[in-house]
Amino acid sequence: MSLSSSKKAHLIETKQQQIVDGACRVFLKKGYHPTTIREIAHACGMSMGQLYHYISSKDDVLYLVHKHMQKIWYEQLRNSAIEKIEDPLRRMTEVLNHTMKLIAENKKLFQFIYTESKHLDKRHLRVVLEMDDKNVVGFWRQLLKEVNKKKRIKSDPNFAASLICYLMVFLPLRGWNLKDRSTKKNLELLRDFILRGLDLVP
Repeated sequence: MSLSSSKKAHLIETKQQQIVDGACRVFLKKGYHPTTIREIAHACGMSMGQLYHYISSKDDVLYLVHKHMQKIWYEQLRNSAIEKIEDPLRRMTEVLNHTMKLIAENKKLFQFIYTESKHLDKRHLRVVLEMDDKNVVGFWRQLLKEVNKKKRIKSDPNFAASLICYLMVFLPLRGWNLKDRSTKKNLELLRDFILRGLDLVP
């Protein structure tokens, strides 16, 4: 990639981040459908013309939100040095801890993503699902295959990877009636439930 191409890619990424930040503020306050493109442009400090230079519809913005959350997840995993842990069982536990903490800290955003994605048009929905399968489910799938080399898990890695992704968002989506315990305690129970289900704890 040439220097000019690199600068252009960085500019696009910066502008997309600006759009995501602004759009999320409005989406979480008003909801997806009531929010207008004009409100998104105002929230991210752009004119309508500038905004349409980077997106063509509100569905594009929701796609960028999905992409943004995956980027945050990967960057935080990399910054925490979890990927440097050699023992796959220990790495699995740490990734579970880290991911559930990230989701708990961004509870409203994950609630929004999972409730509003059904409104995407077919093209955008297909792209989002393919991105999720490649980057999120794919990450767990690969990690489970590494774990399986050391200790046989009680499930097909592909099935288990999809199930873990589902359970990761259990507390934001279904934890409303579990307020008798702290978030920390609920996260520990969920982590242990997953590890026991895979027969990865005594």
